[in-house]
Amino acid sequence: MTDHADGYVAAIDQGTTSSRCIIFDRDGAIVAVDQREHRQIFPQPGWVEHDAAEIWAKVQAVVAGALARAGLRAGQISALGITNQRETTVLWDRVTGKPVHNAIVWQDTRTAALCAELGGPDGQDRFRARTGLPLASYFSGPKVAWLLDRVPGLRARAERGEIAFGTIDSWLVWNLTGGTDGGRHVTDVTNAGRTLLMNLETLQWDPSLLSAMDVPEAVLPEIRSSAEVYGTAVGVLDGVPVAAALGDQHAAVFGQACYAVGTAKNTYGTGSFLLLNTGSRPVASKHGLLTTVGYRIGGEAPVYCLEGSIATTGALVQWFRDQLGLIRTADEIETLAASVDDNGGAYVVPAFSGLFAPYWRPDARGVVTGLTRYVTKAHLARAVLEATGWQTREVVDAMQQDSGVQITTLKVDGGMTGNDLLMQHQADVLGVPVIRPRVSETTCLGAAYAAGLATGVWNDLDELAAHWQPDAEWTPAMDVSVREREYHHWRRAVERSFGWIEDGDA
Repeated sequence: MTDHADGYVAAIDQGTTSSRCIIFDRDGAIVAVDQREHRQIFPQPGWVEHDAAEIWAKVQAVVAGALARAGLRAGQISALGITNQRETTVLWDRVTGKPVHNAIVWQDTRTAALCAELGGPDGQDRFRARTGLPLASYFSGPKVAWLLDRVPGLRARAERGEIAFGTIDSWLVWNLTGGTDGGRHVTDVTNAGRTLLMNLETLQWDPSLLSAMDVPEAVLPEIRSSAEVYGTAVGVLDGVPVAAALGDQHAAVFGQACYAVGTAKNTYGTGSFLLLNTGSRPVASKHGLLTTVGYRIGGEAPVYCLEGSIATTGALVQWFRDQLGLIRTADEIETLAASVDDNGGAYVVPAFSGLFAPYWRPDARGVVTGLTRYVTKAHLARAVLEATGWQTREVVDAMQQDSGVQITTLKVDGGMTGNDLLMQHQADVLGVPVIRPRVSETTCLGAAYAAGLATGVWNDLDELAAHWQPDAEWTPAMDVSVREREYHHWRRAVERSFGWIEDGDA
């Protein structure tokens, strides 16, 4: 453990479509980045899988790549933080270290029938009081139950303690800290809180939830805080403390310095996730939001958030590009959309795998409404971008109703914040300023901050908050009457997407 005065911190961001490693310096500035995509596996409609072994190989590659680009050795890295796609579920053999099945991704809908069955007469709200979550195919617990029942012999092996369950953070920490040779089987409160198996008050696995879902305790990782040393890395980062794990959206809250009650951020990725800091008590939602642990630093009290999860935002642009072939690159959508003044009356509701917040409608499917002969691909491009702005507006409305807190500005991050047209639309439909920070990689930054806090690179939250600086700001410019009229049309379009999948539909 030499040269740790250098104060470099590495963060692994294992996302839905790619893995990357970013190395930060003591000022929170980016020193080096390496990134690689992994395969998306679609065995049948509504099913989405990843190869966890492939993900681990890509993670090792990007860590080595980032170190090489930075010209640093492992001994110069003070700490490693991990942030990850949430709810994606891996089961692996503790002896061989191999996954027993492809990882089931958060977007996957195969457990919808199981969730309906589990809900019984209480429906989606059966576990909400204890978990802060609706019973939905989005979360990990039902995915574990599905695998245990579908993979021959797996349940018996799980009950004998031969199988480990983890979300991607657990899979990476286990492998980083030695895997079959002493790897630490842990998760943090933010990831555990997305399984439908953790009690939101005790921050421990809840026996009644495990029993209801028939998940044996023997498969579960130990729940730890988001910022503490879980173990020491072997391999390419040999000797570096593995000192933080946060689900990607929680890491973005941390990286955006949303440490005060009432601060909020929205991350625009494959989907979009808006989180509002509600302080040291969980706020129950009556408007379709999730109550979730924002983060927990060491032994301190946890900080809770309300979250609005939107399933499809950036992925809608990818669909427009890859499935429809109307643009060649994602960036082209802005130019195309800006070539017209409005959406021509067309609205695109991207309910590809149902709708998440604030509706939680697994029966919804995507619709394009308002089509006339007047509508061109440019109008559709604009409608595609506007869908993200309107979905965010619905979540902000729900948050304000639940919390009583008026959001006065929205901090934003993620790939789509490079799109000026979208960010302006976002400010217009919310009626508040939208601010992008100088370091837009806030997910990685949050994981790095948490790891650095746990190892003494940084002293406290005030020091981290002082690093946050704005890069761009968009202020509302839309007439209120136009905003409300368009919002009304959007809501009508959303209603058209409901009820598409009926009982008995494959």
